Amino acid sequence: MTTEAVQPNQQSLSTSAARQLATTTKTVPQMLGITPRYLLRALPWVDLEAGVYRVNRRRGFILGDGLISTYVDGDGTNRVIAEDLRELPFLSQVDGTVLASLANGFVEREVAPGEPIVEAGAPAEHLHLIAFGRAEKRATGAYGEDALLAVLGEGDFFDAAAWADGTEMPYRVKAVTSCTVLSLDRRLLLELADREPSLRAQLNEFAAADRQTAGPEHPIDLHSGHTGEPYLPETFVDYEESPREYELSIAQTVLKVHTRVSDIYNSDIDQVQAQLRLTVEALRERQEWEMLNHPEYGLLNNVVPTQRVRSRTGAPTPDDLDELLARVWKQPAFFLAHPRAIAAFGRECTRRGVPPQIVELFGSPFLTWRGVPLLPSDKLDLKGTANSAPGTTNILLMRVGEDRQGVVGLRPAKVPDEAEPGLSVRPMGVDRQAITSYLVTSYFSTAALVDDAIAVLQNVEVSNYHDYS
Repeated sequence: MTTEAVQPNQQSLSTSAARQLATTTKTVPQMLGITPRYLLRALPWVDLEAGVYRVNRRRGFILGDGLISTYVDGDGTNRVIAEDLRELPFLSQVDGTVLASLANGFVEREVAPGEPIVEAGAPAEHLHLIAFGRAEKRATGAYGEDALLAVLGEGDFFDAAAWADGTEMPYRVKAVTSCTVLSLDRRLLLELADREPSLRAQLNEFAAADRQTAGPEHPIDLHSGHTGEPYLPETFVDYEESPREYELSIAQTVLKVHTRVSDIYNSDIDQVQAQLRLTVEALRERQEWEMLNHPEYGLLNNVVPTQRVRSRTGAPTPDDLDELLARVWKQPAFFLAHPRAIAAFGRECTRRGVPPQIVELFGSPFLTWRGVPLLPSDKLDLKGTANSAPGTTNILLMRVGEDRQGVVGLRPAKVPDEAEPGLSVRPMGVDRQAITSYLVTSYFSTAALVDDAIAVLQNVEVSNYHDYS
């Protein structure tokens, strides 16, 4: 038997020996992937008695995503996805072979920063599509000033109406960055129209249509400011015949714990509860990601074209957030952004000398703009690679709540074996290997009740820094 050597001149018990009689103070298991999940905390939740949420709306005009997508073929050439040409109203009902012929007619060219893509007043001989880069749509204002109409990016096209009618371009477009532009000659459209009666009919209908639509919904006839006894208009409010329905989505896993662990290693910290806690945290993280990014109900994929804004210079500026506020001006609740995007916005504010005010929510301080807080979420992905700049991301602004026709979270009112609202932990028994299984399930979805409840600032760059010296 060996004993620890006593140090010379030692007059008391050493700490290394004394700790053998002490009880270690332990933490519960920690997990790097846990975030505050502010979206889940800030959204009002609607408890569903059934698993489906139907959003009844007034009848509106059907819109697509407003973009024409492209891809790069094996030769490195940008090509147009033919079916996306249905975004043009006069091509929405034509045959697929016509769309394919038009898609194959686009010619690619590169435009350097600062160069014009098309000039105002020029004949609209081509339909232009941006495959890569950022450009500005500008016009001359009422008093002769230069006015910025919009920032254009990948998928944006111009000007479909002037191109179909053969009139002049109503504005000019200038490249802000290097741009890859695809252009389609109007002569090909006319040649196809001469051969395809369906295309000719669509063009004629488009030319004769009244394009001054009052709004995205079918109008309600009213009369105001009248005197005497005129006949009043007769009207009714029409509803969508096939309203959108949201089915609850699901995130699930099976947690396994050996009975030996739960039987004899449960001192101080319950092993099953510790495992369940971290499993639930992981499910909630996935839930927040799905609510933002899911291709069907994710908020990022349910922003209509009129509610999409592109950053003017790349970095998120106060002007960009003001533009978002102009789109969601009815009682905006909060911005949602990647932490890197919030930091980039803070730098732009510092550069301009307009530091944002701070507000405390959920026990933490947050930047605000115009009184609206910016909540961070790492579920808004940064699009980039390990060998490039951090990339670009999106910033959301939303109005929330059923009573405000805003964005709401959806969950079941009650589920069996409920551990948290909308989340159940169901024991599945012990198998022949003495392993206990638990089915952990989260039910959820999200819905924007009307189109102007949410807007997005796209292509936000987070790697722009300034020298303040």
